[in-house]
Amino acid sequence: MMRAMVPEELLVELDRRLEPVDAARLAAYPGESPDRQPVHTCYVPADAVVPGLSTAWGTAALAALDEHGLPDLGLDPALVDEVLPRVRAKLATEPVEDLRVDAEDGYRGGPGAEDGDVRAAAAVLAAEPVRPAYLGIRAKSLEGPTRRRGVRTLDLFLVGLAGSGRQRAIVTLPKVTAAEQVAAFLPVLDALEQSAGLGLDLELQVETPQAVLGADGTTTLARMLHAGGGRVTGLHHGTYDYSASLGIAAAHQSADHPAADAAKQAMQVAVAGTAARAVDGSSNVLPVGERAQVHAAWVLHAGLVRRALERGFYQGWDLHPAQLVTRYVATYAFFRAALPAAAARLDAYVHEVAGGVLDEPATARALATVVLRGLDCGALDAGEVQVATGLDRAGLDRLAGRRSGAG
Repeated sequence: MMRAMVPEELLVELDRRLEPVDAARLAAYPGESPDRQPVHTCYVPADAVVPGLSTAWGTAALAALDEHGLPDLGLDPALVDEVLPRVRAKLATEPVEDLRVDAEDGYRGGPGAEDGDVRAAAAVLAAEPVRPAYLGIRAKSLEGPTRRRGVRTLDLFLVGLAGSGRQRAIVTLPKVTAAEQVAAFLPVLDALEQSAGLGLDLELQVETPQAVLGADGTTTLARMLHAGGGRVTGLHHGTYDYSASLGIAAAHQSADHPAADAAKQAMQVAVAGTAARAVDGSSNVLPVGERAQVHAAWVLHAGLVRRALERGFYQGWDLHPAQLVTRYVATYAFFRAALPAAAARLDAYVHEVAGGVLDEPATARALATVVLRGLDCGALDAGEVQVATGLDRAGLDRLAGRRSGAG
């Protein structure tokens, strides 16, 4: 019999040298978050937060759909007919999955009004009987001129949510330019958590060239993310600030510009293997006005949503209630179209059936995750998924590496 030739003492030394590397990698890259990811974040200025906000957005979206009807969105008409009842039901029950109160670029109140506006917004949301699954605030940046104002706004808003029954909230930090800003902000987050009695997650907005490429020629995104010490749950692309900072003319600023794609691909690489998500930006072409204008905006928005989904961005920004129509039509169509092929490949993988595609564990995780995303947002039903895949929710969770029932 042949014997292994590498001596045991060399293997012991190999383990000794690499065990700290293994531990550091696992700490920095614990794997994707097992929790549900919302399909969008709706930004509402602090002075525009009113009682029944989420319901009002859904009602306005349904009214726009009833008034204008859907144009040709470049989707299979049969698929659109299939998803429309689901979209209507979603708009009537959970139109806003993630709400962000905006005290930054979208806020139009003056300096003297901000305290009152954020207090009022917090009071409204604390009293709402039905609230979005995810909720938070975007304050001003940590740059010198706005730093203290931004922290004060966060303090007032989050303390205003105290006692509302909500256990977690999200802080969105705009215009981040350096990992040092993130590290310096962590003690502030700790203090805010204590004063508000809320767990806080942190999102970083990628709106500046410095967030992507530092002065030393190295990429900044990963350093900013890991400077967050595990608190950062998302990198959000700021379409228009980022484009403008590169000198791109306003008429050509959009989420599908090559410059935006380059930044977002860097974001994807930075979050891979971490619990943070890369999030697409927005379209500022709003579906308002005459039918032709609304239809043109819907066609544009649906195309951007579909494009983002195809590129692995499962969340984006919505700025107007009528954008919810195409957010959900495009999203539901994507997941329903993905189900048959994903189901067949999952069945073949689980039962070790040879076929035209040889899937590995990583691919099985991706297939299961796509199905789970469809379940989470309402595009798919548990019963039809079990019939199609032969797997219940717990089985899909296991394949995807999620905690059972995490969605």
